[in-house]
Amino acid sequence: MSNPIRVYSAIPYGFEGRLISVEGDANHGLPAFNIVGMASQSITESRDRIRSAIRNSNFTFPRDKLTINLAPAELRKTGTSLDLPIALAILVLSKQLLPQDLHLRMFIGELSLNGDLRPVRGILNLIEAATNHGFNEVFIPAANASQASLLADHIRIYPIQNLRELWLQLKQKAHILPLKQIVKNNKKDKHEHYLDYIIDQPVAKRALIIALAGRHNLLLTGPPGTGKTMLAKCAPSLLPAMNLAESVEATKLHSLRTILTQPIIQRPFRTPHHSASLSALIGGSNLLPGEISLAHHGILFLDELPEFNRLALEALRQPLEEQQIQLTCTDGYIIYPADFIFLATMNPCPCGYYGSKTHRCTCHPAQLYSYRKKLSGPLLDRIDMSVEVTGTPESVYVKNTTIGTPEHTNAKTRIANAIQFQHTRYGSNLTNSRLTSHQVVSYIPLDYNCQSFLSDASRQLGLSARAYFKIIKLARTIADLDQCPNVAVEHLAEALQYRPQAQQG
Repeated sequence: MSNPIRVYSAIPYGFEGRLISVEGDANHGLPAFNIVGMASQSITESRDRIRSAIRNSNFTFPRDKLTINLAPAELRKTGTSLDLPIALAILVLSKQLLPQDLHLRMFIGELSLNGDLRPVRGILNLIEAATNHGFNEVFIPAANASQASLLADHIRIYPIQNLRELWLQLKQKAHILPLKQIVKNNKKDKHEHYLDYIIDQPVAKRALIIALAGRHNLLLTGPPGTGKTMLAKCAPSLLPAMNLAESVEATKLHSLRTILTQPIIQRPFRTPHHSASLSALIGGSNLLPGEISLAHHGILFLDELPEFNRLALEALRQPLEEQQIQLTCTDGYIIYPADFIFLATMNPCPCGYYGSKTHRCTCHPAQLYSYRKKLSGPLLDRIDMSVEVTGTPESVYVKNTTIGTPEHTNAKTRIANAIQFQHTRYGSNLTNSRLTSHQVVSYIPLDYNCQSFLSDASRQLGLSARAYFKIIKLARTIADLDQCPNVAVEHLAEALQYRPQAQQG
C-alpha cells in the first residue's frame, strides 16, 4: 500500500488551458486500473495504451488495485494529453520514480503502445497554464517542439521522444536541453496574388488598400469575371507580418482544431465555402473554434456572400462588432477571439448581370428582391465599405504584368506606414476601425468645416449613429495613407462614397 501521489498536467478549455491534478492511489487486492473524475472515452480508453507503454519501456506495471483521479472532478476532461502524467503517477506508485522527481514540473503528452510520445492539440494553451500556475518546467512531446518554442522565453520547455527518455531525464541520467525561441521569417507563398495582376479597377484597389490599412470590413459587388475574388486574394500579401504575440494567439486557436507541427507565422486567410454550416463558421462542435476565430489576426473572406446560410451570416454580427465570439455550453460559456478583417464579394443579382451594359439580366424582380434581402440591414451596417467592381473594357486587357512591380510594393509600404501611424497615435496595436465612439471623439478631432460637412451629410443621407462614427474612422485611415496629421473635408467626402447602402436611412 502507498500514499496517494499527485502529478500535474493541463487540458485545453476554450482559448485557455485548465490545470489538472492527476492523483494516484494503489491498494492491495485484485489487479485493477480505474480512472475516475469525469473522464471522456478517449481518456478511459488510455488504460491499455498506458499499460503497454510502461511495459514496452522496460518498466514494471504494478499488480495492485490502481485508482487514478482527475481533479477537479466537476470538469469534464477530453483529449489525450493526460496519458503521460497518468503513466508517471503509476511509476511513482510503484516506486520506479520518486515524488520529488516531479516537483514543480508539468507533463503533457499522448503515449503510443511502445512508449513514444505523440503530439497533442492546444499545446500553447497548456504551456500557458503551466506558466500561470508557477511551474518551473514543462515536458512535452518532441513533435510539438516547434510551436512550443514560441513560449520558450517564459518557462523551461523540454521536448521528449519517449517515456524511457523522460525517466532518464528525471533521474538525471540524461541531459536534454530546454527549447529556445525559434524565430522564423515568413516565407512567401508561391501562390500569392499581386495587385499588378489585376488590370484596371483603380477604385476597387484603392478601397482594398484603405480597408487593410485601417482593418475595415469591405464588400465588393459586381458581375462575374470583374476581379472581385482576385482582389480579395491579394490582401494577405499586402499586410505586414505577424508579431510574436499575434503568432502565439493564432497558433493557439489553430492547434485546437488540428495537431500542428509548426507555429502559425503567416496571417490566416480563411475562405469557407458558402455551404458551411453555422457551427463550422462560428464554432461550437465540441466547443472548438470556427472559421471566424481561425481568421483571428488575419482575413475572413466570404465569396458570394448572399449564398451563405442566413443564420450563419447573422451570427457574424457579434464578432464584427466585438472582435470575439461567445459559445454557450452546459457548464457556462467559452469566449474565443475573432479579430479579423472581413472581406466579402457578391453579384448584383442571382444571374450576376443586373445593371450590366454588356449582358442582359434574366432575373425576375421577385428573385432580385429575395436575393438582396439575404443581407440584413444590421449586418450591412457593420460593414465599413462597399465598392462596385465594374467590367474592364476589352481594349485594356493587353498589359504586361510582373510580380513585385511598383504598384504592389508601393501599396504594401503605404499600408505598413499607415498602420504604424495608428500604433504611434494610440500607443498600442489599436487601429482606426477598432476605436470606440468615445475614443473617436478623443483621438480624431474635427475642425468646424469637417463638423459642418459631416452634419449636413448625416442629415441628407440619414446615417445611423454607428455609420456616423464609421465614416470618421474611415476618413482617419484615408488621412493616414496620405500622411496627413488631421482629417480634412476631402477625406470625409471619400469615406462617404464607400458607405454601404444600408447605412442610409
